[in-house]
Amino acid sequence: MTAAIPAAEARLLALDVGTQSVRALVFDGHGDMLAREQVPIEPYFSRHPGWAEQEVDVYWQAMGQACAGVWQTVDPAGIQGLALTTQRATTVVVDADGAPLAPAIIWLDQRRAEECPPIRGPWGWAFKLLGLTDVIAAFQANCHANWLARHQPDIWARTHKCLLLSGYLNHQLCGEYVDSVGAQVGYIPFDYKRQRWAPGHDWKWRGVATRREQLPRLVPCGQALGGLTEAAARHLGLPAGLPLFSAGADKACEVLGAGCVTPETACLSFGTTATVNTCRENYVEATRFVPPYPAAVPGAYNNEINIYRGFWMVSWFKREFGRREVELAAERDVAPETLLDELIADIPPGSMGLTLQPYWSPGVRDPGPEAKGAIIGFGDVHERRHVYRAILEGLVYGLREGAERIEKRGKMPIRRLRVAGGGSQSDVAMQITADVFGMPAERPHVFEASGLGAAINVAVGLGVHADHARAVAAMTRAGDVFEPDARARKTYDALYKRVYKRMYDRLQPLYEDIRAITQYPPKPGSHVDADD
Repeated sequence: MTAAIPAAEARLLALDVGTQSVRALVFDGHGDMLAREQVPIEPYFSRHPGWAEQEVDVYWQAMGQACAGVWQTVDPAGIQGLALTTQRATTVVVDADGAPLAPAIIWLDQRRAEECPPIRGPWGWAFKLLGLTDVIAAFQANCHANWLARHQPDIWARTHKCLLLSGYLNHQLCGEYVDSVGAQVGYIPFDYKRQRWAPGHDWKWRGVATRREQLPRLVPCGQALGGLTEAAARHLGLPAGLPLFSAGADKACEVLGAGCVTPETACLSFGTTATVNTCRENYVEATRFVPPYPAAVPGAYNNEINIYRGFWMVSWFKREFGRREVELAAERDVAPETLLDELIADIPPGSMGLTLQPYWSPGVRDPGPEAKGAIIGFGDVHERRHVYRAILEGLVYGLREGAERIEKRGKMPIRRLRVAGGGSQSDVAMQITADVFGMPAERPHVFEASGLGAAINVAVGLGVHADHARAVAAMTRAGDVFEPDARARKTYDALYKRVYKRMYDRLQPLYEDIRAITQYPPKPGSHVDADD
């Protein structure tokens, strides 16, 4: 029996393939980051309005560049294992030789397979009875495989495997069509309750064009996927045969790397999509008929509520209203958010009456597909900086509402907050979070929480730690902690309960009228393009 690797001597490589960059990260068994290299990439290109694609070789080349960077700091011969975590719901189709047949369809892609026939028979009757017809139609329309089968049938006819980005890159690394159970998030025929491909009688096989033989083999988190091929080893600068472990999607790894492995601890992610997540061992639907996603811990589930545009709204504000701060930040060589934090630091909680509802992109069920963003409470005292603070406050209100829904459905109070993602680097956003939730808001001890989550799975796979619980205890901890201010907490609590919580119900009929008049957002099957 091979002796366990001492935590201090462990060298664990995490490859984190995001939407805007690819990172190579090396951790030890205590969760300390020893090396980091980030390679920026273009998020996507658009050949047609609403499309978001990327050549898959962009990710592969960036992985090699990122690894070359970290070998300037650590010896690649000392790496004992690696894991991959990637953006979710990005699709790659390959031929019988494993070559991509088309660019990757990015999760941000807006094309829809609106022509899908409705599911009929007993399943169709059940969906109609439960009021889920539109939800199922949206699932079919959003399925990338369905779009390819209907609009690029020549490509679909040659498709040997239909993979998520993680499955494609794992094949590049180890030569096997294999993927992590924890990476299965998307419009795919996956049984979220049993965490396996859906059985043959499941309705999803009637709703998607994908065939069972086109899908990869799934492996639980923390188990080996295979060893690096000679070609992959040369590309990454690592020994051939180095073990590759199953880790999970980026959000799942972020929750794990933030140390959130029980329902009492919530992970807030201040990313492009803002999310609140908890991890639990039992299957609970925080939103009825919307399944929890697989966690980066085997057999566990992540209850997730998301605000689709999330901290994208900060980028939107910078682009539309923050040009002054962007230009000044470039002169000072600091992040624009640093200057925006300074701009709003003296604005009192509540943004002098502004309250924002952050539905810049609608949901499928909650909020409904008719939802729109709104800001109420304008007066002659307001400037653009008040709008910026209202954005931060509105996002945190939305996350608090999501957390309360998770608590209610899961029958377990949230007592602790860990906040990750790019927006968590804002001290103002962190303080607003503590004040709105009325509890301390903690940053993880390392910013790269998703990469750390992947490294935890390597540590478990190698036996550095006996299981995920021990690995989390040894490798995660709190960094900066922001305590709630009593006066701000009282103000936010009143605004949240008496204003924010009532906004959607009051405005929803108007949103329905706007949708009926303008045909935006389009209903599934309406054939209305958002760019028309």
